[in-house]
Amino acid sequence: MSVLLLRLAGPLQAWGDSSRFAKRHTRTEPTKSGVIGLLAAAQGRRRTDPIEDLAALSFGVRVDQRGRIERDFQNAIRRTGTKHEAMPLSYRYYLSDAVFVAAVEGDRSLMEALDEAIQAPSFPLYLGRRACPPMGQITLGVHEGSLDSVLRGAEWQAALWYQRQQGSTVDLELVLDAEPGTPLTETVRDLPVSYDPTRRVYGWRDVVRPEPIRVNNDLAPPAPDFLAAYGGA
Repeated sequence: MSVLLLRLAGPLQAWGDSSRFAKRHTRTEPTKSGVIGLLAAAQGRRRTDPIEDLAALSFGVRVDQRGRIERDFQNAIRRTGTKHEAMPLSYRYYLSDAVFVAAVEGDRSLMEALDEAIQAPSFPLYLGRRACPPMGQITLGVHEGSLDSVLRGAEWQAALWYQRQQGSTVDLELVLDAEPGTPLTETVRDLPVSYDPTRRVYGWRDVVRPEPIRVNNDLAPPAPDFLAAYGGA
């Protein structure tokens, strides 16, 4: 099978899987429904178009740069003629300064078509919400191998300033679709069935968090020499 890798980076990201009404939360890593929506937009699919072929793809995420949760709030006024009605405050949560590598696995012909669509998208692409445009190159190309092995072999995508703040080795967390029979760590309502605004439907999927990837960090600051103040050893 073939795997398409995507670098998801931007000032803000928001990957909600069950948020509605006045509080819009975000998960700490990209959702399958959000990434499949991004791919569908790149291909020019309308919200009412079928997405079964994309939803059936195996999906995984690697956390290359853990972002910070930020909270924003919005208010609005609804005008009806000469009347003004204040709407409830809306709290929205975002991930700030995060970088992820997302992967989808399937037939090579479909992976190559998605890769081409990402490079010349039919609709604007967003990292979860419209207020969150991506930054830099998104596609990292199509690779041969399993989802797990390709994610483990991909180059670390964190920003240089972030790498300089980390230690000599860094563990990158993985979140993957669970294979049948795999001991589960989490079940999430994150399988897109329909993006139709009049009938949005999401199913459940099982995910697993395997052993993280340990990478060497050549940009790590040197270890402090605690004996230097005393003239060395």
